[in-house]
Amino acid sequence: MTGKFGIGLVGLGFAVTPHLRALRDLSDTIAVRGVYSRNRERREAFAAEHGYKAAESYAALLADAELDAVILLTPPNQRLELVEQAARAKKHIFMEKPVERTTEAAERIVALCEQAGIRLGITFQHRFREGALKARELLASGALGELATAYLVVPWWRSADYYSEPGRGTFAQDGGGVLITQAVHSLDLMLSLTGQAETVAAIAGTSRLHRIEVEDFVGAGVRFRNGALGSIMATTAAYPGAQEYMVFCCTRGTATLSGSVLTIAWQDGRREVHGMEASTGGGEDRMAFPHDWHRSQIAEFVEAVQGGRDPVSNGRTALEVHYLIDALLASAREGRAMSVKTGGR
Repeated sequence: MTGKFGIGLVGLGFAVTPHLRALRDLSDTIAVRGVYSRNRERREAFAAEHGYKAAESYAALLADAELDAVILLTPPNQRLELVEQAARAKKHIFMEKPVERTTEAAERIVALCEQAGIRLGITFQHRFREGALKARELLASGALGELATAYLVVPWWRSADYYSEPGRGTFAQDGGGVLITQAVHSLDLMLSLTGQAETVAAIAGTSRLHRIEVEDFVGAGVRFRNGALGSIMATTAAYPGAQEYMVFCCTRGTATLSGSVLTIAWQDGRREVHGMEASTGGGEDRMAFPHDWHRSQIAEFVEAVQGGRDPVSNGRTALEVHYLIDALLASAREGRAMSVKTGGR
């Protein structure tokens, strides 16, 4: 027995890199018990390169008595069965975003975990940036006063080469376009700071820059449940790509969160800056961001499991993002304002 929190890595593709680096940093308290991919060559090569044990099967990984949780990094169309098996084995789950391709499937996953009594964490590492943490503190405490307006801009770029990867830009694998695949991180962070959205009025479509079946542009007006007004613009057609940013205009000042940096313009003339500049993967290199935020989120997930509570970013909070995305796309399809379902949290 190592006495460390045991984690298994499942899915060893592009998304594994920041998780792997984070787990190395946390090796004093977390032990990687094994790695698994359906591709034998990939899992054995990965295990040999990084000094981990390659599990012969997912079932064998789950059978490890010292395994406390799995990190699921597979595409969203490969998750439901993996979650069902982990739930039966009473293993906690930390999973890449989104929960699933459709809200119905996402709700089923959340319900499965709740019924099994296991904790479900969703990788929304943007919540753990220094600037985001400070913004949450100021907004939650009332230091900035009441929120009047908020707007989010995600001016990202994804090339034709990106969308030429098998399954990219399809409903079958991704479940949608810029909202659920790229802007989902920023939407989650926005909702964690503003509170739930109430109604939206949106347009959405695929620009002439991409030949894909899903949307690469969405623009919308938003009314939040706390009475604040706002807007959202998200795209993967903004070459060469820039950092996402969100602005919160409050009765005592305005907070601007640009990437990982928070700037506060107080109405009394003071100005504050929190956080450090860092790439956020909005351009050609989608993995061009530090792993620090993953490290903080994984550490918080482990603390939550050990403390018998839900992690900050969990299945229920993630459902709120699914509901917002559904309302945005329904509004665009129907050409009218739509109410946003609630009940995720």
